[in-house]
Amino acid sequence: MNDITEDNQEKASLLERGLGELKELIVTIAVFLPVWFFVSLFFYELRSIPSESMVPNLQVGDRVAVSKFAYGYSRYSLPLGVGRFLPLGEGRMFAGEPERGDVIVFRHPHQDRVMIKRLIGLPGDRIQIFDNLILLNGEPMRQEPVRRVSYHEHRYGQLLNADELMETTPEGVSYLVHDIVEGTSEDREPRAETPLFVVPEGHYFFMGDNRDNSTDARALTGHCPQNSEGVIDRAGCPPARRYRQEASIGFVPFDHLIGRADTVLFTLNFCSRYESGCPEGRVWKSL
Repeated sequence: MNDITEDNQEKASLLERGLGELKELIVTIAVFLPVWFFVSLFFYELRSIPSESMVPNLQVGDRVAVSKFAYGYSRYSLPLGVGRFLPLGEGRMFAGEPERGDVIVFRHPHQDRVMIKRLIGLPGDRIQIFDNLILLNGEPMRQEPVRRVSYHEHRYGQLLNADELMETTPEGVSYLVHDIVEGTSEDREPRAETPLFVVPEGHYFFMGDNRDNSTDARALTGHCPQNSEGVIDRAGCPPARRYRQEASIGFVPFDHLIGRADTVLFTLNFCSRYESGCPEGRVWKSL
């Protein structure tokens, strides 16, 4: 009889301890969530990199700190994208202008996705791309060869060769880009040129650093049709029905910007895919 009582007391004690730990966990979450939400809304948000569109500067698995106060706040600044479902209106509070060369996180204008790309075109800019060379307001953006790299693509494991180039904006901002090649640079075919883009007021033109592995503003599926002169200079057109599920970003409105990607805090990418040397250290790396 005493043994049964002791067993019951032990079970009751375990239950009390379990309930106590559950209560502590609930209190911890209740305290942590508002703090996390506040920091993510007004200061910094942590984002993971899911694709290779920003190679070599961002690798799959990198965790990036995104400054929410860099450009002010809009409905899209709210964590977890909840602002899309709230009647908050358009526009930005405490708005700050982005600069050419910034790496920016933004809400896709046509799909329920968050994107990260580099800002290439500002309102009023005239942009055309030929064979991965950017003609900005009639002048080519400077590109200088750095090295040839080989690595296995993340998704399918295909071995790729790429020319690594140092691109420099007219303002003097420099960063690396990749130009994927099939063989040598002498025997590959030149790529087709894009139409002329004229960036509308209140919109921006984004591209990925991995120029042959990025669906960005160069793709026509997210843009308005060309005008009678073959120029794309409008924004806000809904994608054609056949492109609706895969429309590109087109011109991105100012209020869709979430924040500026400032720093790679750490990474889960350990460079085993690289044949010709690992990229720079991926801990506390400034962008």
